[in-house]
Amino acid sequence: MSKPGLRRVVVTGVGLVNPFGGNAEDFWARIMRGESAVALYRHPSSRGNLAQPAVRCADFSPEQTIGKAMTSMTDRYSQLGIAAAFGAWADAGLERGGTGRDDYGVSWGTGVGGTLTFEKGYLDYFERGRSRMSPLTVPQAMNNAAASHVAIALGLGGSCLTYSVACASSAISIGEAYRRIQFGQNALVVAGGSEAPLAFSVMLAWEGMRVVAMSDEAGAYRACRPFQEGRTGLVLGEGGAAMVLEDMEHAQARGARIYCEVAGYGQSCDHAHLVRPDAAGQGRALRAALREAGLSPDEVGYVNAHGTATPEGDPIEIHALKQCFGAAAGKLHVSATKSMHGHMLGGAGAMEAVITVLALARQQIPPTAHLEQVSADCEGVRHVKGVGLDDVSFQAAISNSFAFGGSNAVLAFRRVG
Repeated sequence: MSKPGLRRVVVTGVGLVNPFGGNAEDFWARIMRGESAVALYRHPSSRGNLAQPAVRCADFSPEQTIGKAMTSMTDRYSQLGIAAAFGAWADAGLERGGTGRDDYGVSWGTGVGGTLTFEKGYLDYFERGRSRMSPLTVPQAMNNAAASHVAIALGLGGSCLTYSVACASSAISIGEAYRRIQFGQNALVVAGGSEAPLAFSVMLAWEGMRVVAMSDEAGAYRACRPFQEGRTGLVLGEGGAAMVLEDMEHAQARGARIYCEVAGYGQSCDHAHLVRPDAAGQGRALRAALREAGLSPDEVGYVNAHGTATPEGDPIEIHALKQCFGAAAGKLHVSATKSMHGHMLGGAGAMEAVITVLALARQQIPPTAHLEQVSADCEGVRHVKGVGLDDVSFQAAISNSFAFGGSNAVLAFRRVG
């Protein structure tokens, strides 16, 4: 539903650096089969033997993807993000080499930024006897490094902004890019997020909160089981995801392929607790996104849930969905893909938004992997269990991202045509 004076915004390209390796086609096939990239990860730090279920992009080669020079200047979180942005740019049919466009911008999200760089610097100084930290530490570790590298490499002279709002960071980066195009501030924005949280310090910190999943007798790959009876928590993961958002008229003028339209964006604050989620706050973001998109609850066919597999978080999200969707909740397809690609913290919203876009474009719905018995406190929606659905037809989908600090972001997408 377009509004007078506001521009319509469409998705014309997507890019992923994912734990399965390969391209978006390979990634999609594997998550539709319900495969999990979770494995037991033993951190190589000299300070301990910490091992957790985690997701790592083991086959990612930054030198092959973004070049040796850029690799030497960047933290892994930037490398993952730059590669995803370059992939989205190419998928949108755009040429590399610098556009010089002042109405093209970048919008990025990350939660912990260059933690690996800082951790290496501290170890070099305090344990390995280096007399000083590398002069590249600050430019590698700063949270806006990924966005800045993308802007420089692609010649994007418009706004270049980075959002760090915990686990909602990259969903907000996409929502705010959508806003800038809506109001004519940009004609095109590369929007997304990335994270490389498998630093020893980060893994210890999350383990200390007692929210990291435990392996069961079947192995680490089943550790993250959102909505499952007896679920034990989240699994940290790394990766990058991006999309090219454009003014619809701009996209049509250059003959771009259009995946779908960004139809609405809802953002709210729980104002309840720093780390405990709140159904009322999540519901406000859900209703705002649907209201802006002009969607009634029964027009939404799929929700990519935030679904981290924590005992407390999952039922609160389902409660918020049931409050918002009312009688339509019973036929609402819901899945949590973190069960396969892990929780990318600040990069999660972008990964899940790209998955939602692909689901809508392909008219397929990915599953929650290894979901066998839905816990009683998560009932009331149509959980997609085990493997994905092919025989579906739906016109709209939403992606939820809910963060510590009570920041909630919901993105609504609609088919075009």
